Amino acid sequence: MKLEHIGIAVKSLGVSDELFEKLLGKNSYKNETVEREGVTTSFYKTGDSKIELLEASNAESPIAKFIEKKGEGIHHLAFGVENIYDEIERLKKEGFQFISEEPKDGADNKLVAFLHPKSTNGVLVEICQEKA
Repeated sequence: MKLEHIGIAVKSLGVSDELFEKLLGKNSYKNETVEREGVTTSFYKTGDSKIELLEASNAESPIAKFIEKKGEGIHHLAFGVENIYDEIERLKKEGFQFISEEPKDGADNKLVAFLHPKSTNGVLVEICQEKA
């Protein structure tokens, strides 16, 4: 398992992209909307991992609710795995709970599953696998 990306919830991709382009000295390599999750994303490469900016595309999305409750900031840590199905089973045996045990299509050509923050000391953890 390796750190794949850090997800940051933002109110405005336009404002945040400008900030991160200045901070990192480069443009995002990918922008994508995931309709099912009500989110638009922007990705930046940072060495071996990435930063994912997440903007709500509707008021009922998990990102909109997160920002309403906690404000902008770090939303999740994502770890890349070779086989997401095997990793879900391993983590369940270790006592971790998942928000959903069935991986879903995520941004950046990934299958994703989220561990429930109640089982990870309040941190939302994503595991992700590159889709074939």
